[in-house]
Amino acid sequence: PARARLEEALDLWRGPAYADFAAEDWARGERSRLTELRLRAVERRARAVLDLGLAAEAVPDLDAHLAEQPWREDAWGLLALALYRSGRQGDALAALRRARTALAAELGLDPGPELRRLERDILHQDPRLDPPREPSSAAARLWTEAASAYDRTVGDGARARLEATVALIRSLAVTGGGGLEAARRHRMEAVAAAEEYGDPELTARVIGAYDVPAIWTRADDPEQARRLVEAAVRTLAALPEGAHDAARARLLATIALESRGTRSPRGPRAAREAERLARRLDDPALLAFALNGRFMQSCVRAGLAPERDAIGAELLALATRHNLVTYEVLGHLIRLQARGALGDFPAADAHAAAIDRLSERHELPLAGVFTQWYRAMRPTGEEDTSEEAGSEAAFRAAAARLDGAGMPGLERGLLPLALLGTRLRRWARSSPAGRVGAELPAVDLDEEWGPYRPWAEALAPASTAEAGAAAPALRALPE
Repeated sequence: PARARLEEALDLWRGPAYADFAAEDWARGERSRLTELRLRAVERRARAVLDLGLAAEAVPDLDAHLAEQPWREDAWGLLALALYRSGRQGDALAALRRARTALAAELGLDPGPELRRLERDILHQDPRLDPPREPSSAAARLWTEAASAYDRTVGDGARARLEATVALIRSLAVTGGGGLEAARRHRMEAVAAAEEYGDPELTARVIGAYDVPAIWTRADDPEQARRLVEAAVRTLAALPEGAHDAARARLLATIALESRGTRSPRGPRAAREAERLARRLDDPALLAFALNGRFMQSCVRAGLAPERDAIGAELLALATRHNLVTYEVLGHLIRLQARGALGDFPAADAHAAAIDRLSERHELPLAGVFTQWYRAMRPTGEEDTSEEAGSEAAFRAAAARLDGAGMPGLERGLLPLALLGTRLRRWARSSPAGRVGAELPAVDLDEEWGPYRPWAEALAPASTAEAGAAAPALRALPE
């Protein structure tokens, strides 16, 4: 359908636009606009032909197109790809060399990053360059056809397209490590794009739509977290007073989530206000998001496990009642952490098992990262020391699960910190009460500690018989 519509549009072209008024100033801008539309239509038709697996058919039209418009980088890329998919790798590379020469002659420029990347991929015969395969299932075919229809009917600059993109990014974040990493990378771009419209209501929707349940620290990208908080604060200030309470609640919940671990009073205030608004509006999904923010602001000191357990219990009941699957998982995760902190391991085990069942049923693989770490940390018995060696092996297995999970703040440094904790426990069990100093496990500060370095630095003097120097550093640490 896309190819047919584009061919129909191009057939309507009868020559230069406003040819009878070529000398008139008023026609110049419109003539340029229409000419650009025609050139883009030629390239989109070539892309449609390529997507149909008809690479050889695209080559003649692209050759003719580039003879007239040699500065069109997208067209050079399409030509090279068409040649490559036609089994003409040498000709594809030759086309890219011609592109380099043409761009230098016409514009005095080198090829852009896309053409350079394409050249490299052709040289290495990257499988990503192969023609798309026919979708193998009904769901896959539906996705392909719906996405194609959306791309045809919703304009590039439409606000609906931006909001649909954010919804896709949100879904991407819970699909696995690569999805979470990509979602985080594109999230700030979406906010910046929304702010370009100068519409605070749109920006509030874009920021607030990313209500992905969070249970880990902000150390993955603290700079992005800071920028998101600033954008949410700007948008809150720009929203008209006395309206948009749902949007305000989502912005406040975002501030609470992204301010976790900063010791700023703004985060707890935002969490309380988001929860108040959500309860007043009687919006289950909004309340779940707000409770997530309150949970993340309940980790400021030791001793708050009962409060977290109550938040998790309410969230779990709310999510189960209203079929909010990702928040059902979050409720179990919060209660897993809280019951573990309170020493109620049978209850924590039950929550871990529930998380694993939900994760498998709803294809949420990241949840298993947390349950595996829980099981690695879980003690087997108060007096049992036989699990120590097994704990180190379990920690290493859990750390391998973090590789590529899209949570670099957890991945960097968590394994050495966990191993240090195991060795300290072993030391505490084997040393006479009250003895400190050189017998403590040594701390190698050359390790990759990531965001956990302050704890390692505080213990390093104690492990070298400088306990007096360790005390001030330990007191300065967050609980």
